[in-house]
Amino acid sequence: MACVALIAIAICARATEQRISFGRDVRPILSDKCYACHGPDEAQRQAGLRLDTKEGALTDPSGMPVIVPGKPDESEVVEHITAEDPDHRMPPPDANRQLTPEEIETLVEWIRQGAEWEDHWAYSAPERAEKPVTSDGAWANDIDRFVLSRLAVEGIEPAPEADRPTLIRRLTFDLTGLPPTPAEVDAFVADASPEAYERVVDRLLGSPRYGERMATHWLDLVRYADTSGYHSDEEVSVWPYRDYVIRAFNGNMPYDRFTRENLAGDLLPNATRDQKVASAFNRLNQTTAEGGAQAKEYHAIYAADRVRATSTVWLGATMQCAQCHDHKFDPFTTKDFYSFAAFFADVEERGVYRGGSKWEPVVMLPTDEQQRRLDAVDHELSRLREMYEAPRPGLDADRRAWEAGLLGRLDSAESAEYVWVDDQAAGAPADEDGGGSGPEPLSGASSVRLTTEEDAIVQHVARGMARPLALAEGDTLFAHVWVDPENAPSAVMLQWNDGSWEHRAFWGEDTIEYGDIGADGPAHKPM
Repeated sequence: MACVALIAIAICARATEQRISFGRDVRPILSDKCYACHGPDEAQRQAGLRLDTKEGALTDPSGMPVIVPGKPDESEVVEHITAEDPDHRMPPPDANRQLTPEEIETLVEWIRQGAEWEDHWAYSAPERAEKPVTSDGAWANDIDRFVLSRLAVEGIEPAPEADRPTLIRRLTFDLTGLPPTPAEVDAFVADASPEAYERVVDRLLGSPRYGERMATHWLDLVRYADTSGYHSDEEVSVWPYRDYVIRAFNGNMPYDRFTRENLAGDLLPNATRDQKVASAFNRLNQTTAEGGAQAKEYHAIYAADRVRATSTVWLGATMQCAQCHDHKFDPFTTKDFYSFAAFFADVEERGVYRGGSKWEPVVMLPTDEQQRRLDAVDHELSRLREMYEAPRPGLDADRRAWEAGLLGRLDSAESAEYVWVDDQAAGAPADEDGGGSGPEPLSGASSVRLTTEEDAIVQHVARGMARPLALAEGDTLFAHVWVDPENAPSAVMLQWNDGSWEHRAFWGEDTIEYGDIGADGPAHKPM
């Protein structure tokens, strides 16, 4: 215990100057030198002792308290880290993690000050610090006072003030990524007014180059690229997102609004085009169009990518370790990781894309002139739709009368069901040689129109229906044939081939042979 007392006495002077912070001073030591054997990994934990949690560090598994706040001489951890006996000293000599004298002093003094345990600094609410009192009151701002205070603790003299050419060069590079022009340097050097520096700052912040410079950092973090990644690395047109970020910086967009638009801009009420573009953050991950790739596998890969990117950018923490196991040191579990991924489960995307220009869904971004033309088309469509949907009493009455006439011609005693598939009106006359022409039946296009010379036969054969038609036993097939009453043919025959030419109906003289004209087929047979 004599060694402990000497260490405590040696650091008393330093303790009066600076209070030991667990997060800043102690946790890094424990993480580097102790957690491998006394941390969260239960399989590697020695002696049942945990030093990564407050509860574990303040318990006494062996009978002697590991850490006694305010009493380093009664704390077992101090006994071990200061022991001269190699068999008793911690960390063990063969662990190659020996504490330095400065680290031992820090741990002992932290216990003497009360061993206050702090959550990770990133998850603690910031507190306004007292401005340090400095010997030089001529410093430019309060940040400089903190810098000067720390320099004094470290025994370092502050660097001299930069000359004006160096100052404008640093400032211009910082804010625009470009050097100042010779004329800009000369103007700043010649400007002796107290506001000269502020004017340069305002000018640079108002430059389009400022947004371009700041956007590079953001785009790196959100894994922006103009290609899909993976083996094909095909071009993907996501440059509108890049331009959105540049405009956001140049327009000084509030960070909370920027966050909402990136994460869910397309879900905002009456989302604007820019807000939809902003949500492309969720589609900046690598995507594959590789043949044979499994869609479900890549859906999971994409979701994990979004968790990593979102946590890095907005939480300032990397969660990728928790994709496979609970994090060793950070407060993230595997359950947290996949719960986070669930927020992105409804992103509309394909697991495996088709490549080329097909990376849908996409947002169309017409130019201003194109948008004006589209608006005009939409207006005309709206006008025509209103005209089409307007009531037409006379036409509706004629249609009902026509339908009633058709139904009246059917045999009312016969129970049947009919499916009507109407083509449009007949088209142009047939070719001059009498051959048939026209679209396939049931295609919804114009019906075929046939004409021929006297004592000749014209035939139209339809194969490969646009919509295949299947007839079950007991079904009835109707064909509508309009005959020119001024030039009526002597015979009209309809044939249906389901493997044979046995199905036919005729009007007029029963003189037409079965099958295609000129083909080897069965001869005429009475119906």
